[in-house]
Amino acid sequence: MVALIEFTFAILNALLTIAVWLVIADVIVSWLVQFDVINMRNRVIRNVVNFLDAITHPILRPLRRIIPPLGGIDISPMLLIIVIGAAQQYLLPALENWLISLVI
Repeated sequence: MVALIEFTFAILNALLTIAVWLVIADVIVSWLVQFDVINMRNRVIRNVVNFLDAITHPILRPLRRIIPPLGGIDISPMLLIIVIGAAQQYLLPALENWLISLVI
C-alpha cells in the first residue's frame, strides 16, 4: 500500500512539473507572438498556441480574476508557478507522509 501512495504522489508531482513547463512555454510563446517574432498565420504555430492556451488558461483564469494585470504585465503565471512549487515542496510531501503514517 505504501508503494501505491508513493507512486501516486510521484505521478502527481510529475503532472505539476509538466503544468509549470506548459505555463512557461505559454508565456514565452505569447511574448513571441506579441513581438511578432513568430507568425500566427502559420498553421503549426497557431495549433501550438491554441493548445497552450487551452491547457493553461483554465488554470490561470481564477488567478487572473483575483489579480489584474499590473501596468499591462500579467503576473498570474509567475504566481501560479510559485504556488505549484510551494505545493510540490511542502504540501505534497507532508500529505504523502501523513497518508503513509495512516497505513503503517
